[in-house]
Amino acid sequence: MADLLALSGSAGKRRYFGTDGVRGIVGEDLTVDLVERLGKAAALWSGRGRVFVGRDTRASGAELEEAFGRGVVSAGGSAVLAGVLPTPAVALLALDLGAVITASHNPPEYNGVKLFDGDGHKLSDAVEEEIEALLLAPERGGGTIDRVEVATDSYLEHIVERFGSDLAGLRIAVDCANGAYSGIAPEAFEQLGAEVTAIGSEPDGHNINVGCGATDLSLLSHEVREKGLDLGVAFDGDGDRMLAVDAAGEIVDGDQILAVLALQLDVELVAVTVMTNLGFHRLMEERGIRVLTTAVGDRYVLEALRRDGGLLGGEQSGHVIYLRDHVTGDGLAAALLLCDAIRGRTLAEAVAVMPRYAQAKENVRIAGGVPAAILSEAARLNEELAGRGRVFVRPSGTEPLVRVLGEAETEEEARELCARIASLVQRELG
Repeated sequence: MADLLALSGSAGKRRYFGTDGVRGIVGEDLTVDLVERLGKAAALWSGRGRVFVGRDTRASGAELEEAFGRGVVSAGGSAVLAGVLPTPAVALLALDLGAVITASHNPPEYNGVKLFDGDGHKLSDAVEEEIEALLLAPERGGGTIDRVEVATDSYLEHIVERFGSDLAGLRIAVDCANGAYSGIAPEAFEQLGAEVTAIGSEPDGHNINVGCGATDLSLLSHEVREKGLDLGVAFDGDGDRMLAVDAAGEIVDGDQILAVLALQLDVELVAVTVMTNLGFHRLMEERGIRVLTTAVGDRYVLEALRRDGGLLGGEQSGHVIYLRDHVTGDGLAAALLLCDAIRGRTLAEAVAVMPRYAQAKENVRIAGGVPAAILSEAARLNEELAGRGRVFVRPSGTEPLVRVLGEAETEEEARELCARIASLVQRELG
């Protein structure tokens, strides 16, 4: 467990980049000027190359997309602006670089920038530091901006062809979070023969992730129960997360989805993060599947898969990565794979294969790292638990929070473990 505690993930020397790109409240932490300078720095780092740029549906997105493009031009690069696109589509279509103007699962007032290299891979911590070092570099000028409108069709065709299967007879609710998958995801399921109920598919710039999508499954759960559907799937605002609900409206998280896919796809290893349920580890051990454990963040999962030659990985939060015919996590691809994996049985029957330990979580709203005294107490508790449960504490990479997890065989013990560490965090940092 001491090894897991060391995997908390931190921003290191980076000032702006967090767990998943640069992110903040527009006009406060994230300004037009900063995004323009990020465009310049990224283009300079790439050798004044071609940068493919997409965005989600936030009201601030169009202005920030233009600002990023101006930055690329100021560095002598070529910006290709594609408008609203899911993050995984930008990764697939990246040129010398790919950039997405998005704050992913965060509320509408946030926005940010995610970057991919020419192979569609998320950048390493070291590369992000190099880009930050270029934020104040002089402009060179001489760049260009182009605009494209066919990227959505190209992406949809790729996903349906490579990850789709015959879904005739399937009745499914698809929650697009009023984000980048609006219109796209329901169409994919319809092309494959499913009967689709689309919700959260009317973005207005201010309703992304609001009362819908992977961050709030209550609407999806109600829709599935009310209409007697087979299941529902939900994405986050930029489309790199996917969660589900079964026919009874019960939530199916990323650990459960990953367990179903690991058995269906017959993989030899799977990469997960320190937040993954202990029940997942028990199931994989029983089935002889090797598990790689990383810090929180899908890019660390991706790095582990590429290092060890794996194909499948993910996070409890709904990032699901399958690298056959793809370069990153993709919510729509994951949803299509899940629907194929449960063919002939219900989603509830499929996920029952994984035992679930009770998990209690608390977010302590305070900035800063985790003091050594808290890590020491967590290590002591974990040694005392001896595998019957655990506690875990880490700073958030995207918000000013310290996240605390307690996990045990019973809800009561999990809550007690979580509360003990959370109160200690509040005393130490409060």
